Amino acid sequence: MVVEKVKRYIQENELMDDYATVVVGFSGGADSMALLDILIQLGYRCVAAHCNFHLRGEESDRDARFAQQWCKERNIQFEIVDFDTVGYADSNKISIEMAARDLRYGWFEEFRQKYDSDAIAVAHHKDDSVETMLLNLSRGTGISGLRGILPKNGYVVRPLLAISREEIEQYLSRKDIPYRTDSTNKEDIYRRNYIRLNIIPALRKLNPSVSEALFRTSNNLAEVEKIYRNAIDASIAKVLNDGRIDINLLMKEVSPQAVLYEILSPMGFKPSVVVDVVQSMHGESGRVFYSDTHRLIKDRDCFIIDEWSDRDDDGVFYIDDAQSELKTPVSLVLQTIPRPEVFDKSNRVLYVDRNKLVFPLMLRRWEHGDWFIPFGMKGRKKVSDYFTDQKLSVKDKEEIWLLFSDDKLVWIVGHRSDNRFRADDTTTEVLKVELID
Repeated sequence: MVVEKVKRYIQENELMDDYATVVVGFSGGADSMALLDILIQLGYRCVAAHCNFHLRGEESDRDARFAQQWCKERNIQFEIVDFDTVGYADSNKISIEMAARDLRYGWFEEFRQKYDSDAIAVAHHKDDSVETMLLNLSRGTGISGLRGILPKNGYVVRPLLAISREEIEQYLSRKDIPYRTDSTNKEDIYRRNYIRLNIIPALRKLNPSVSEALFRTSNNLAEVEKIYRNAIDASIAKVLNDGRIDINLLMKEVSPQAVLYEILSPMGFKPSVVVDVVQSMHGESGRVFYSDTHRLIKDRDCFIIDEWSDRDDDGVFYIDDAQSELKTPVSLVLQTIPRPEVFDKSNRVLYVDRNKLVFPLMLRRWEHGDWFIPFGMKGRKKVSDYFTDQKLSVKDKEEIWLLFSDDKLVWIVGHRSDNRFRADDTTTEVLKVELID
């Protein structure tokens, strides 16, 4: 019965071809023991791949020896690898769980290629999918998080999603197949274990068939998600262009919050942050929201998205008297020339009286309190007010550099020069500075 259910599930979901070579994630636990035995019965050529993560001391080593001996006695191809999981997690600043996942699937893929196999089979079952659904629900998730575990993701397939943990244990008992038990499975300090050991048993008091009911719900949501995804992709294409989300177009969508969630969630923005973003749509410009990798800036009529990291170019740069070009942080070409009769009026070219300058010139980002006297004017103006007049976004402001002479602002690079340094009728030498793309 169990074998036939798995066979049908493989066929219905087109997980792999009949009699194909399959790399099987093989821990020696109940689930992987059942998976390996069932796939062999179905005629697949199986390569058992065992990962020793060295997280449980001698217990991990005993599991490895058990798995190897089992395969040896049955002439099953066996591969094993040892991982420094803790070291990998520390060096990559990720959780132990995530480290084990990265290491495991990376190694599985190596062996899939080595054996030219059709698939990597892992032993997730129906109850695992239910646990995943509840775990995602507890964290806050979109519809994709409620569809449970997918039967296929690239080369990774999950043939046991058709059966429950209880069916697996009954199958192993009938066939008298031994298995190893991970002692940490009994500890509810891990979120998934807590759900399995506490939440699901509590739900079964309300409905003894709750796992089956939730599994059916997740399958239904998986189908709904296909329709949802099609609509969301069309909405995203309308509102998102070149890292900018058009707020006016966004407001015309049936659910602006859903669209924002699907745009921002892959960038690491938490659901609670997305709610705050929605509430800011009609607020003042300048508000900034962060994930670990990205930043979202509220501008007048759009949200601006960019990757965010500590800048390494926010220092101070100097230009000496004899320098003819600057390549970092912006590209500038400098020339000393006689006063021209006609000046290029482009904002990308600066003409100043060279004798009014004090070298070295200094280039830095703008700071609050910076001021200048705009070219052609007499009164002082805060740089921040100039930015406001120009309707520059927060991101635009951050990309701007200021050129100083003896702490006096000479040029908002690419924008406006200071009147104090203008070339007049008394000027004999002009410093021409051109901003190059």
